Amino acid sequence: MIIVDTSILIGYFKGMEIPPYDKMDFIIDNDIPYGINNHIYLELLQGSRNESEYDILKEYLSTLPFYELKYGKKSYENAARLNIKCRENGITIRSTIDLIIAETALENNLYILHNDNDYTNMAKIITELKIY
Repeated sequence: MIIVDTSILIGYFKGMEIPPYDKMDFIIDNDIPYGINNHIYLELLQGSRNESEYDILKEYLSTLPFYELKYGKKSYENAARLNIKCRENGITIRSTIDLIIAETALENNLYILHNDNDYTNMAKIITELKIY
């Protein structure tokens, strides 16, 4: 199972057919389970240019599985610890939401499909983080 980051979905919706966006075609064509979380949902919806685009996007996204953090406040503490581990190793993670998405992936044993250096850098330190 895969959590697909906002960075991929935006490019995919724009019709980009270069790696890593072409991986979405492979996932869809081969019925590989994928989904998003509430933070990705928000990021995508807030990028809508108008109400019509918002409605179309909302309808599509509502068909996807939503992966949730499992441990309430403890999940956010764990996400903060991911950042600390990275910082201790000289890596700065720019996005709090990327930390939450990474924690969601870890808690749900998901691969992350992304086009974002934060995940690439996190995976260098957080070896349990699986990149698709």
